Amino acid sequence: MTDATAEQADTPEKPGKKRVIIGVILALAGAAGGYFLTTSGLLPYGGMPAAGEAGETEKGKAVKALPQVGFVDLPPVIVSVNAGNSRHLKFHAQLEVNTGHITDVEKMKPRIMDVLNGYLRALEVSDLEDSLALMRIRGHLLRRMEIVVGEGRVRDVLVMEFVLN
Repeated sequence: MTDATAEQADTPEKPGKKRVIIGVILALAGAAGGYFLTTSGLLPYGGMPAAGEAGETEKGKAVKALPQVGFVDLPPVIVSVNAGNSRHLKFHAQLEVNTGHITDVEKMKPRIMDVLNGYLRALEVSDLEDSLALMRIRGHLLRRMEIVVGEGRVRDVLVMEFVLN
Protein backbone atom coordinates (compact mmCIF):
# COMPACT_ATOMS: atom_id res chain seq x y z
CA MET A 1 0.00 0.00 0.00
CA THR A 2 2.82 2.38 0.70
CA ASP A 3 4.27 1.72 -2.74
CA ALA A 4 1.04 2.76 -4.45
CA THR A 5 0.84 6.08 -2.63
CA ALA A 6 4.51 6.77 -3.32
CA GLU A 7 4.01 6.31 -7.08
CA GLN A 8 1.05 8.69 -7.13
CA ALA A 9 3.02 11.37 -5.28
CA ASP A 10 5.95 11.16 -7.67
CA THR A 11 3.95 11.86 -10.86
CA PRO A 12 2.27 15.29 -10.60
CA GLU A 13 -0.20 16.26 -13.32
CA LYS A 14 1.15 18.47 -16.09
CA PRO A 15 -1.09 21.25 -17.35
CA GLY A 16 -0.65 20.20 -20.96
CA LYS A 17 -0.63 22.14 -24.18
CA LYS A 18 -4.42 22.37 -24.39
CA ARG A 19 -4.63 24.99 -21.65
CA VAL A 20 -1.91 27.13 -23.25
CA ILE A 21 -3.55 26.97 -26.68
CA ILE A 22 -6.97 27.81 -25.26
CA GLY A 23 -5.46 30.76 -23.36
CA VAL A 24 -3.78 32.13 -26.49
CA ILE A 25 -6.98 31.76 -28.52
CA LEU A 26 -9.04 33.55 -25.85
CA ALA A 27 -6.47 36.35 -25.60
CA LEU A 28 -6.50 36.89 -29.37
CA ALA A 29 -10.31 36.85 -29.45
CA GLY A 30 -10.44 39.41 -26.63
CA ALA A 31 -7.91 41.67 -28.34
CA ALA A 32 -9.78 41.47 -31.66
CA GLY A 33 -13.11 42.18 -29.96
CA GLY A 34 -11.70 45.17 -28.08
CA TYR A 35 -10.16 46.56 -31.25
CA PHE A 36 -13.44 46.20 -33.11
CA LEU A 37 -15.46 47.87 -30.34
CA THR A 38 -13.17 50.90 -30.08
CA THR A 39 -12.73 51.49 -33.82
CA SER A 40 -16.37 50.98 -34.71
CA GLY A 41 -17.53 53.66 -32.30
CA LEU A 42 -19.60 51.39 -30.08
CA LEU A 43 -17.57 52.54 -27.10
CA PRO A 44 -17.38 56.28 -26.28
CA TYR A 45 -13.61 56.39 -26.82
CA GLY A 46 -11.73 55.26 -29.87
CA GLY A 47 -11.08 56.15 -33.48
CA MET A 48 -14.41 56.56 -35.30
CA PRO A 49 -17.14 58.88 -34.03
CA ALA A 50 -20.37 57.35 -32.82
CA ALA A 51 -23.34 57.34 -35.18
CA GLY A 52 -25.03 60.36 -33.56
CA GLU A 53 -21.87 62.45 -33.58
CA ALA A 54 -21.10 61.80 -37.25
CA GLY A 55 -24.59 62.83 -38.30
CA GLU A 56 -24.40 66.13 -36.43
CA THR A 57 -21.28 67.35 -38.22
CA GLU A 58 -22.41 66.13 -41.65
CA LYS A 59 -25.86 67.77 -41.43
CA GLY A 60 -24.26 71.19 -41.08
CA LYS A 61 -25.16 71.86 -37.47
CA ALA A 62 -23.14 74.56 -35.79
CA VAL A 63 -19.70 73.56 -34.63
CA LYS A 64 -18.47 74.81 -31.28
CA ALA A 65 -17.15 78.34 -31.74
CA LEU A 66 -13.49 79.11 -31.20
CA PRO A 67 -12.67 81.30 -28.21
CA GLN A 68 -12.33 85.02 -28.85
CA VAL A 69 -8.57 85.43 -28.60
CA GLY A 70 -5.89 87.55 -30.16
CA PHE A 71 -2.13 87.28 -30.20
CA VAL A 72 0.40 89.85 -29.07
CA ASP A 73 3.76 89.34 -30.74
CA LEU A 74 6.80 89.92 -28.55
CA PRO A 75 10.06 90.87 -30.26
CA PRO A 76 12.73 88.16 -30.38
CA VAL A 77 15.15 88.19 -27.47
CA ILE A 78 18.76 87.02 -27.57
CA VAL A 79 20.39 86.55 -24.17
CA SER A 80 23.71 85.13 -23.07
CA VAL A 81 23.34 82.05 -20.92
CA ASN A 82 25.37 81.55 -17.74
CA ALA A 83 28.02 79.14 -18.95
CA GLY A 84 31.80 78.97 -19.09
CA ASN A 85 31.78 79.32 -22.85
CA SER A 86 29.85 81.80 -24.95
CA ARG A 87 26.32 80.41 -25.41
CA HIS A 88 23.27 82.36 -26.46
CA LEU A 89 19.56 81.71 -26.31
CA LYS A 90 17.30 83.10 -29.00
CA PHE A 91 13.72 83.28 -27.76
CA HIS A 92 10.65 84.52 -29.59
CA ALA A 93 7.11 84.23 -28.21
CA GLN A 94 3.56 85.40 -28.64
CA LEU A 95 0.99 85.90 -25.93
CA GLU A 96 -2.49 84.45 -26.39
CA VAL A 97 -4.79 87.15 -25.02
CA ASN A 98 -8.54 87.48 -24.59
CA THR A 99 -9.80 89.83 -27.31
CA GLY A 100 -11.00 92.53 -24.93
CA HIS A 101 -7.60 92.82 -23.26
CA ILE A 102 -5.30 93.13 -26.29
CA THR A 103 -4.81 96.89 -25.87
CA ASP A 104 -4.09 96.48 -22.14
CA VAL A 105 -1.41 93.89 -22.86
CA GLU A 106 0.06 95.98 -25.70
CA LYS A 107 0.44 98.92 -23.28
CA MET A 108 2.37 96.72 -20.87
CA LYS A 109 4.76 95.34 -23.52
CA PRO A 110 7.86 97.19 -22.16
CA ARG A 111 7.28 95.74 -18.69
CA ILE A 112 6.64 92.30 -20.20
CA MET A 113 9.93 92.48 -22.10
CA ASP A 114 11.74 93.51 -18.91
CA VAL A 115 10.35 90.50 -17.03
CA LEU A 116 11.12 88.22 -19.99
CA ASN A 117 14.74 89.41 -20.22
CA GLY A 118 15.27 89.12 -16.47
CA TYR A 119 13.90 85.59 -16.33
CA LEU A 120 15.80 84.32 -19.38
CA ARG A 121 19.11 85.80 -18.20
CA ALA A 122 18.76 83.96 -14.88
CA LEU A 123 18.51 80.56 -16.58
CA GLU A 124 21.42 78.13 -16.49
CA VAL A 125 22.45 75.82 -19.35
CA SER A 126 21.37 72.81 -17.28
CA ASP A 127 17.87 74.34 -17.04
CA LEU A 128 17.64 74.49 -20.82
CA GLU A 129 18.96 71.02 -21.63
CA ASP A 130 16.26 69.16 -19.69
CA SER A 131 13.63 67.47 -21.86
CA LEU A 132 10.82 69.33 -20.07
CA ALA A 133 12.61 72.67 -20.06
CA LEU A 134 10.32 74.35 -22.58
CA MET A 135 7.16 73.37 -20.69
CA ARG A 136 8.62 74.62 -17.42
CA ILE A 137 9.77 77.91 -18.98
CA ARG A 138 6.32 78.46 -20.52
CA GLY A 139 4.69 77.93 -17.14
CA HIS A 140 7.06 80.30 -15.37
CA LEU A 141 6.63 82.96 -18.04
CA LEU A 142 2.85 82.66 -18.01
CA ARG A 143 2.78 83.18 -14.26
CA ARG A 144 5.07 86.22 -14.56
CA MET A 145 2.93 87.68 -17.37
CA GLU A 146 -0.19 87.28 -15.23
CA ILE A 147 1.50 89.17 -12.44
CA VAL A 148 2.50 91.99 -14.81
CA VAL A 149 -0.76 92.46 -16.74
CA GLY A 150 -3.26 91.03 -14.26
CA GLU A 151 -5.06 87.72 -13.85
CA GLY A 152 -7.22 86.50 -16.72
CA ARG A 153 -5.78 88.68 -19.46
CA VAL A 154 -3.08 86.38 -20.82
CA ARG A 155 -4.32 82.89 -21.65
CA ASP A 156 -1.06 81.29 -22.74
CA VAL A 157 2.53 81.89 -23.82
CA LEU A 158 3.22 80.47 -27.26
CA VAL A 159 6.89 79.83 -28.01
CA MET A 160 7.69 80.58 -31.64
CA GLU A 161 11.48 80.15 -31.48
CA PHE A 162 13.72 78.59 -28.85
CA VAL A 163 17.32 78.12 -30.03
CA LEU A 164 20.37 77.56 -27.83
CA ASN A 165 23.65 78.23 -29.64
